[in-house]
Amino acid sequence: MSDVQRYLLRVDEDKDSAQRIAEETAQSLVSKTKSLIDVVQSLGEYINDEDASIRSKAVNYLSQVISALPNTTLSRQQVQVLCQFLCDRIEDGGAVGGLRKLQSLGRFNREMAIMTFRALVEHFQDLMIRPHAQRLQILELLNDLMLNHRGSLKSLGDGAIVGVTDLISGEKDPRSLMIIFSILQVIMVEWDIAAKAETLFDSAFCYFPITFRPPPDDPYRITAQDLKARLRSCISASSHFAPFAFPQLLEKLDSTSPNVKKDVLQTLTACTTSYNAAAVSNWSITLWDSLKYEILNVQEEDLAEDSLVTLQAIAITLSRDLRSTNQTTHLARFLKPITNECKEELQAPQHKKAKPAGQILSSLASSSSVALFLVVKAIVPPLLTIYQDADSIASQKALLEVLVQIFNAAVLCDEAPGVVRSSTEAEHPLAPFKDRLFEIFSQALMSSPHEEVTFRVVALKGLLRLCQVRNYLQNSEIGMFVQYLDEIVLTEDPSGREDVKDEAIQALVEISKTKHQVIMDITFPAFMANLPDQPMKDQTDYVVTLEGLARLSVEKSISDTLIRRLLSKLETVLQNDGQASYTQALLSTMDYVLSRRDLPSDSNLSSYHEKIVVTYVCKAALASVGSGPQALVEAATLEILGRLMARIVCALDEHKRRSVAIETFTLFTQEGSPFIPVLYRQDIPEKQRRTMILSTWILASVGQAADALYTVADDIDFDSLLNELTRLALVETTPTIRHYILEQIALLVNRSSTSKGLSDALRVMYNPFEAAQIDATPSIDATPIVFWIAKALLLRLSHTQEVLDHVLGLLSDNSFGPTSARGFGLLLASDEIISKQYGAKLRLLSKQKVFSICAPRIAADFRAAEASVKPNYLIALSGILKDVPTEVTMTEIATLLPLLLQSLDLPDQEVKAATIVSLAVISQESPGAVEGHMSSLVNRLLQAASKPRENIAIFPGRVKGSVLLPYRAGVIRGILPVLDDAKRHVRKMAVECRATWTNMDEPDQDA
Repeated sequence: MSDVQRYLLRVDEDKDSAQRIAEETAQSLVSKTKSLIDVVQSLGEYINDEDASIRSKAVNYLSQVISALPNTTLSRQQVQVLCQFLCDRIEDGGAVGGLRKLQSLGRFNREMAIMTFRALVEHFQDLMIRPHAQRLQILELLNDLMLNHRGSLKSLGDGAIVGVTDLISGEKDPRSLMIIFSILQVIMVEWDIAAKAETLFDSAFCYFPITFRPPPDDPYRITAQDLKARLRSCISASSHFAPFAFPQLLEKLDSTSPNVKKDVLQTLTACTTSYNAAAVSNWSITLWDSLKYEILNVQEEDLAEDSLVTLQAIAITLSRDLRSTNQTTHLARFLKPITNECKEELQAPQHKKAKPAGQILSSLASSSSVALFLVVKAIVPPLLTIYQDADSIASQKALLEVLVQIFNAAVLCDEAPGVVRSSTEAEHPLAPFKDRLFEIFSQALMSSPHEEVTFRVVALKGLLRLCQVRNYLQNSEIGMFVQYLDEIVLTEDPSGREDVKDEAIQALVEISKTKHQVIMDITFPAFMANLPDQPMKDQTDYVVTLEGLARLSVEKSISDTLIRRLLSKLETVLQNDGQASYTQALLSTMDYVLSRRDLPSDSNLSSYHEKIVVTYVCKAALASVGSGPQALVEAATLEILGRLMARIVCALDEHKRRSVAIETFTLFTQEGSPFIPVLYRQDIPEKQRRTMILSTWILASVGQAADALYTVADDIDFDSLLNELTRLALVETTPTIRHYILEQIALLVNRSSTSKGLSDALRVMYNPFEAAQIDATPSIDATPIVFWIAKALLLRLSHTQEVLDHVLGLLSDNSFGPTSARGFGLLLASDEIISKQYGAKLRLLSKQKVFSICAPRIAADFRAAEASVKPNYLIALSGILKDVPTEVTMTEIATLLPLLLQSLDLPDQEVKAATIVSLAVISQESPGAVEGHMSSLVNRLLQAASKPRENIAIFPGRVKGSVLLPYRAGVIRGILPVLDDAKRHVRKMAVECRATWTNMDEPDQDA
């Protein structure tokens, strides 16, 4: 049995097997055990069969054999013969695959390419009625010819264009359309299409607009946007299309479909951008007449924006290579009717069309420097006249907004080529109006009633834009504006007018980026002079000044100067034993300024280390024993100083960080100073104990360099230090100090690099009293130590099972169970100090691991627990869930949901709020999971909302309406008491909740 007979027997039942037979034949040709003539002759009776399907399969067999051959196997003569053979039988089907292979060979010449193309064209009517898959193959062959033999096809002239348009007509398959649009674009861009422009345009535009929607799980991943973009490229490919494209697109702009309108506008933008200026100019006024309706009578904001983009694209094209402002240019003729109409609309500045008229002018003016000149010349003089005659602030505000939009355009045009003007013309189109504009905006800003906030903000923005126009205002004029801004920030009463003050500070920031010397000469002295050496009691206006200074410190030169001035001011305040709140404000400002700096590469880093870290930490330590300003030993001051110090230390090199680590508890004090470290001492005054706050921040900031601490003295090692810190935490009565000592313990444990250190940590966790050598008493709660050590170990996934077994076991204790339950909220919570920033060891899967152990264990222990301790498990579960990713919790939803519902019955409001958040997430991610519990869920949520709460989290609408509908009436009645809650935001949430339930769809309307 011959290969072709075997192929014909298999091809219908097993295409892969048939393919292997063709490959075997190809291998025989390569090895020369068979000749090409033998293979072709073996097809004889089949390619002449009366059955068309047999002829098609026979030809397909030959095509598959050819496709399986290496590229160098066939000679030029063989390629010629096969090409002729397949072209002659192209109508039988099956030949296309072979021709695609042949055209890719180097021996496939111009004559063969033309022969193949003509064969396709001559039989296009037969080819186009074939199934999608075969038509796709034909189009792929045509695309291959365009890609590899473009010159050969191009030599056929207009005949090729007609042939291509015949071949691609009437297609609907998205894969085929993507190929068709690519082929058309090549012809439109590269060939002379003048004689056949309309034919080509029609072949593409017949597919506009694209309404394709890909089916679900589309394997080809072709989107409507892909098709639209490629079709748009065809329509905008040649200026020859302008007489056909513009009228047809404008006709479709009348569509009632917003999607079609958007597609039309985006296509118009592409055309006006791509076509030459002459083609666009012929249609520019017609386009304006259609586009202005979408802009001036705005119905859809996005359509108005697209129309503005199209209008700007027209102006950009008409400005191309234009240097003259002559009124006879295409651009000037286009702009004249537009500016005239906009002037008419601006005669009534409060009319609804005035604002879009300003947007039109801004869009056009920003298209080029020539357009800016023409718009300014036509619009600014009448605008100034209208402003002078305006009889209300509202009208003046509307006109100023238009001017600001023109100023914005001027800023955008700064990079554009300059306009060619005569020697008598001003350097900038706005120059003739500079004094008048500066006067108008200055008066609006400084002379208007302070209650006119929005009016003044517009004026402020206008002056800022004038400052940003290149080489427009003199430094003295910019300086005058800066003085205005300083006055607003420093002297105006901010009550109810924060917008003006915020805008003023932001304007100063913007000016500092380009005119920082003006800021240094004017603003800095004014702001620093406004900072008192000793503020009066209850005086807080310095906060605004410091905020302004901090936000101004964008440029390095400014921030360097600010840090120096603040340090000097801080020294003065401390010498006068100033207020702690003022000291804190100065330190916070320095911290904010340095947070915006790249400290590791900062040339002043060593100076910051000496002048801030060493100096003020030492002063704080001495102040704790009465030898310094008491403002430095306030807990809040020490926290801020600690953060500031840590920011600087983190940027130091390893050697310097080790030198800082040595001072963790001595705090840079010299030997013989009155300050004695807190460690290993009894009955220490609170002020001295507060220095542990600074010790914690030092320990955090030095990272792994903390090991240097153990080299200071022989009696300090990890074990002894951990025991001592445990003792201090147990006996500490001040919550803030105890918190920072616990942070130290967690840092030591988490960053421990030895197995012995971890074993010591476990020992302390199991029995803190024994480690601290303190007798256990009911008045001392060791639970916080247990959970901080547990947190440190769990985050690094060390001894995870042991740790969780221990803390979970505490939940059943009647004495410490409630406290332990709350401790679970600490285990996975983010922490400012136990963080990557300070070298903490945080494993990526720590939350998943802890949850996977805790969730089933808590559920099982809850069921077995006595009634008196059951709430402990619910509180613990709530603490864990709040920090675990949603996708992790959903794996245990069936186990957790009954427990969460019972958590709503607990009196603890924090637990209840956290539970409601968890339930909201579950109902969003897995609505089916809560459907079976809806009765219980709704009743409990109503009970949770029946009393004043800071958060009413009833969440209807997350599951199907058919499930919720039976409870609607009860929910609406149940929410009534909350509508009269004393807190406004609670009432607001209750109203929104009632509206959601009231407007819920009937079951048959559910999606």
